[in-house]
Amino acid sequence: MPIVPVLAWYHGVRALKRVSGSELLLIALLLVVGGSLLWLYPHPADEHATAATAGNVAMPAAVAVRTAPVFAPPAHSIAVLPFVNMSADPKQEYFSDGITEELLNSLSRLNDLQVAARTSSFSFKGKDVDVATIARKLNVGAVLEGSVRRAGNTVRITVQLINAVSGFHIWSQTYDRNLTDILKLQADVATTVAQQLEVRLVGDETAKIELGGTKNPEAYDAYLRGLQLNRKVDATEADFRKSLAAFDYAISLDPNFAAAYARRASTLDAVYYSTSDVSARVGLNQQARIAAERAVALAPQLGEAHHALAITYVRGAPDLTQASREFNRSLALAPGSAWVQVNTGWFDCWLGHFESGVAAARRAVSLDPQNVRIRGVLGQILIYARRYSEALVVLQDAQAMAPDSHDLEAQITSVLLASSQFEKARSACEAHSTPLDDGDRHYCLALVDHAESRKTDAERELEQFKTIAGDSAAFRYAEIYAQWGDKASALRWLGEAQQLHDAALVELRVDLFLDPIRDEPQFKVIEGRLNFPP
Repeated sequence: MPIVPVLAWYHGVRALKRVSGSELLLIALLLVVGGSLLWLYPHPADEHATAATAGNVAMPAAVAVRTAPVFAPPAHSIAVLPFVNMSADPKQEYFSDGITEELLNSLSRLNDLQVAARTSSFSFKGKDVDVATIARKLNVGAVLEGSVRRAGNTVRITVQLINAVSGFHIWSQTYDRNLTDILKLQADVATTVAQQLEVRLVGDETAKIELGGTKNPEAYDAYLRGLQLNRKVDATEADFRKSLAAFDYAISLDPNFAAAYARRASTLDAVYYSTSDVSARVGLNQQARIAAERAVALAPQLGEAHHALAITYVRGAPDLTQASREFNRSLALAPGSAWVQVNTGWFDCWLGHFESGVAAARRAVSLDPQNVRIRGVLGQILIYARRYSEALVVLQDAQAMAPDSHDLEAQITSVLLASSQFEKARSACEAHSTPLDDGDRHYCLALVDHAESRKTDAERELEQFKTIAGDSAAFRYAEIYAQWGDKASALRWLGEAQQLHDAALVELRVDLFLDPIRDEPQFKVIEGRLNFPP
């Protein structure tokens, strides 16, 4: 049986092995779901293929040479670079980084101000790169630099705003404050920056900046320590649990600290994905929902809280109607958040709303241009939308930024499979120089071998894939069996995926691999249980 276009196996559980804790919430959707929780364009006529014909879409023999993007920063665009730790203790760097991130988040809540996301702005930390170069890479018109000196509960923050086009200083200021006034300090800096950039401030912007925070110095310190642990690139479950303890301590000191509850929810989600105890996931998701609901109750206008709550409805036994409400609410409240944009875009994609999904993901890339993962999500959405040529361009651009990425290589290989370029796909999957995980190799070859009538080889590859992945890849086994024409086995594994709360279930509606069983009664029952919005 000819293989239908391949929906990439860029699966959240595997991808999350290499992400930091804070990303886990936000790529949640990213990863959800296929989700740490975690941003609209015309379809070319030749790539608007149906399930029956998409496999015949021809890939371009070569991708057109792409020129570097023109430096054309949007009006009122800014990057906040990591503040320098000027304290006597170098271990206070978590504090200077945390102050920077909180100020960045505050600025992103202001209307009409476009703020480069943390991943991009922090990518220059410790590097000798001039402001003009940074501005061009991030496509911003202004850059905010600063330093932090802390002594006990007092802090001195010096900031300077630079016109990235002319190189001239626009404004600078030094603030000496007690940590009990940290929210007011953030508001003062953010509103002054906005005024200097001639941003129109609407309504009570100060309240928006201070949303969800605390005036308790010790709670704030614990919160920043939790953020630091979540940001570790090589974070383990143990790190996430230490981060969770920090947020719990912050909450114990200030039970009304909404931002800490939202971070608690995201960290529980990180534990959910990193734990080897699959049986514990239901309880972790329940705890995350309780924390997110508390954050929403304390700060109903906090977009990050609604985003965290949306992720909990994608986990476990998904309720995608509830998730849709919360994602839409988070997007309305936090349109300047790259992660809210990209996760909402991915969620729209799972619902089959490809136009809005692509648009949101492109918006996320503009907010966080140095974030390889977000570019990977855009590429994945384009694959779901069967826009293979566009997907390949996006993924190759991302691969140029991260040439050793296993996930990106898997996605690029999936484009070859989707366009029935089996010989090229085989070469990529068999080459040990290709940065693919072993599970991905066997998954790929199980599909390629069967498509080329090498059924014995395909069965061997599937068994090797099962040995590596165990029950955690139940949804993927259902895809393979569906493509092999074994409907009974495909439906059995799909039912198993539902029992195991397989995160990939949310792909059900748009996964072309499952087309051969889509009209089966058992498939309809499983789809109904996911409670897709109308």
